Amino acid sequence: MPWLRNFMQLSANFTRQSSGKPTFTPSLTRLLQFSTESQSQAVDNSTDKYAGMGPTKGDEKPRVVVLGTGWAGCRLLKDIDTKIYDVVCVSPRNHMVFTPLLASTCVGTLEFRSVAEPIGRIQPAISREPGSFFFLSNCTRADFQNHEVHCQTVTDGVDTLDPWNFRIAYDKLVIAAGAEASTFGIQGAKEHAIFLREVHHAQEIRRKLLLNLMLSDVPGVTDEEKHRLLHCVVVGGGPTGVEFSGELSDFIMRDVRQRYAHVKDKIRVTLVEANEILSSFDDRLRTYAIKQLTKSGVHLVRGIVKDVQPQKIILSDGTDIPYGLLVWSTGVGPSPFVNSLDIPKAPGGRIGIDEWLRVPSVQDVFAIGDCSGFLESTGKPVLPALAQVAERQGKYLAKLLNRMGKAGGGHADAAKDIDFGTPFVYKHMGSMATVGRYKALVDLRKNKEGKGLSLAGFVSWFIWRSAYLTRVISWRNRFYVAINWLTTLVFGRDISRI
Repeated sequence: MPWLRNFMQLSANFTRQSSGKPTFTPSLTRLLQFSTESQSQAVDNSTDKYAGMGPTKGDEKPRVVVLGTGWAGCRLLKDIDTKIYDVVCVSPRNHMVFTPLLASTCVGTLEFRSVAEPIGRIQPAISREPGSFFFLSNCTRADFQNHEVHCQTVTDGVDTLDPWNFRIAYDKLVIAAGAEASTFGIQGAKEHAIFLREVHHAQEIRRKLLLNLMLSDVPGVTDEEKHRLLHCVVVGGGPTGVEFSGELSDFIMRDVRQRYAHVKDKIRVTLVEANEILSSFDDRLRTYAIKQLTKSGVHLVRGIVKDVQPQKIILSDGTDIPYGLLVWSTGVGPSPFVNSLDIPKAPGGRIGIDEWLRVPSVQDVFAIGDCSGFLESTGKPVLPALAQVAERQGKYLAKLLNRMGKAGGGHADAAKDIDFGTPFVYKHMGSMATVGRYKALVDLRKNKEGKGLSLAGFVSWFIWRSAYLTRVISWRNRFYVAINWLTTLVFGRDISRI
């Protein structure tokens, strides 16, 4: 590891100049610990480098390793007691995405930074404490028997860097790796559609949408090609698909018609759904949503996508739908990492957990968020892949781990005789969705068959905005969101293609 030896030499030279003899700072000592056994574990092949964080000692704080920076993982990071634990977070992104407002960034209602919160702000100990780290990496394998995870750095396509492999020993492992967009095996979906799950997805949608608008204005483009370029197709009638369709139709009505007058009558939005849109909402709210979307110019098509080609989708009845922009929002499924874990699975391929969010087949391992589900033996149904489910699981598990740490069960294999207390219980708080043009839906029923308050219209839209403004993670981002909403109201949406 030449980079480590060079760093040690530079640090020793610096301290030698300061005090006349070489000494090592605490941070360098911790870096040395990070590289424990690296020489013995090194492999001759330079592209398969291995270093690692070794097991914690009895006089050190136990180490909690968190895989993922979604709703569940970030809520746990926020509430974990760093006086009890060292925290190590492993994720391919260094921020949390406030997904309920992600659709608004695609059309310039909000800026991208308004929905992204850096991990260092959620848990400052990662930036300050000598034993806590954030690693921009993917977890490639979990060795439950040896209490360690294998990771590989994310180089983001930089040709000059080879992926760096390393191991991290854990006392407690929390798998909050989330899920990935489900395509149901439909050919061409992954290659040609854009999934609205990350900030870079929203950036790609925005760039593609604005590019198509400008290309359609170029002399010589046929009317048929203009209609294709300006046809936005959304597959999936859940809350994400409906909200994006509503934002897009609002963008067309208020901004495109003013700033792209030459093609304003050619741009269209089509929402494709195999069953009912917003199937989890009250029937009256679904009817209202259909009415509002249709009034806003969204064409609703009931059908099953059979094939996705570069410029059109083909439905099961043979219908061809040309598109210039295709957004895919048909639910989620387990990721390849979750599928690779050799542990019992819940229905749907999720990691099987018990009532305390533990993975019962292995010691000191927990799973929360979209990647987890109750085992059939618990008698509990698999919870929906919702942000409020993941957040509450993260909050519950943080409290549980804090109690375990205070009771002396923080280290590996030390919690076998500790009372875990009350099991996790989820209570649904309701659902909300915006349909554009200052209209939204608020469904406060506890479940689909239950009774409760259901609202639609401008009042619901005000509740929707107020609720999400208060739920944005930090005051910094709340300020960003409020300012973006105000500037959009006064000056219109930003249509710069950056």
